[in-house]
Amino acid sequence: MFAHIRDRFGKIFYPEEYTSLKEVDGYAPLITDFESLWNRRLYTRISDAFNRPITGVAGGSVALLERESKDYNRTFRLTGGKKTVLNLASYNYLGFAQSEGYCADTVEDSLRTNGIGMSMPRNQGGQTKKQIEVEKMVARYLGVDDAVVVSMGYATNSTVIPLLTSKGTLIISDELNHSSLVSGARMSGATIAVFKHGDTKDLEAVLRRRISQGQPRTHRPWRNILVVVEGLYSMEGEFCDLVEIVRLKKQYKFNIYLDEAHSIGAIGKTGRGVCEYFGVDFKDVDILMGTFTKSFGAVGGYIAGRKDIIEHMRLSCYSNMYTECMPYPVLAQVESSLQLMMDEVPDWVGDGPARIRQLAENSEYFFHRLIELGFLVLGSPGSPVVPLLLFNPGKIPAFSRMILERNIAVVVVSYPATPIIAARVRFCISASHSREDLDYALEQIDEVGDLLNLKLAKK
Repeated sequence: MFAHIRDRFGKIFYPEEYTSLKEVDGYAPLITDFESLWNRRLYTRISDAFNRPITGVAGGSVALLERESKDYNRTFRLTGGKKTVLNLASYNYLGFAQSEGYCADTVEDSLRTNGIGMSMPRNQGGQTKKQIEVEKMVARYLGVDDAVVVSMGYATNSTVIPLLTSKGTLIISDELNHSSLVSGARMSGATIAVFKHGDTKDLEAVLRRRISQGQPRTHRPWRNILVVVEGLYSMEGEFCDLVEIVRLKKQYKFNIYLDEAHSIGAIGKTGRGVCEYFGVDFKDVDILMGTFTKSFGAVGGYIAGRKDIIEHMRLSCYSNMYTECMPYPVLAQVESSLQLMMDEVPDWVGDGPARIRQLAENSEYFFHRLIELGFLVLGSPGSPVVPLLLFNPGKIPAFSRMILERNIAVVVVSYPATPIIAARVRFCISASHSREDLDYALEQIDEVGDLLNLKLAKK
């Protein structure tokens, strides 16, 4: 309310600062009033809690560049100081994003031998032998026919889904799916239906209703039905109910698109994701998608599945036709991390499996300890992302600043990523964290939780 009142007076007394919200010479404003209001009146006041600059390796700890603002967070200036903090903000789940060890040595050797990139798309001469080898390794790791790698994680979803669906097909999407999945669905031209997050009963109700009605106008049977879900929802820390989804697939004859951006490498006894975690046959999932940006410490993503589908993607996917081939050093990082996870490096026997076990133990321990302390925690036990609800937007900067004073870096999340009153902090757990690291973090979180009255769980 106060923000709207300030805007009303501002438009009268300082009109030059509000030109972006007004129609000028017949041109409509490009920014909506509410989006601009959020940025001006709310986000600016708490922006010091976001986009904090770091330097060095984002491992179990990270060096934070200190900064200051003299105009109420409108601009920031680096002070030249550095602060080493415990890193609970990075998706470096297995600790492979490091500057030493087998992965780092392999990347350095590749850089010296092959250079950085090809400067051309794959379909125009950029394909490399290393890329083919990595694709075969990904397919072998997942136990499927074939795989194709893409140089950008977001584009893996947004450019592949339109290849699988078109007019006359139905996409049924979880309401909390990532924006890359939403973008791909919208670009496909398919009819889109949404089911309640994680609710397989609602999914079945949507399936029954849509199958019985058929296509809009003609009511002909759907050419194809694609159910799109994520293995691990990072904002909620929850696994999808893959066992029930596969059961519904066999009953209603639809295809499954599974996004394992956060779960591959981080979930399952050997890191093979939610299929392994739930004991589901990988071949029961038609399209397996994952990214290399989290557990692998690299960039890009992959699509894995039947050979005929993957070959079609190699020839027709926009990410192969128009984007640069994945660079050599990135391929080396992916290959070396996969080798460690599959325990295929003689000089590093046991390193990869030990990291996967350590991550699972750390995730379980941290999740249950937060609940014991009385916090309202979302998610599934064993998830490397542990969301703690803050609710009040005013507690976003308070929690972030107070925990940083205690030398801990965390990710706070607010609108537009979540509803305004569903603000939260996400703790990202890594195999690089020791039990002492986690105990220290829990001690400080417990103290801040008391100060901010965050212990809202029913006892």
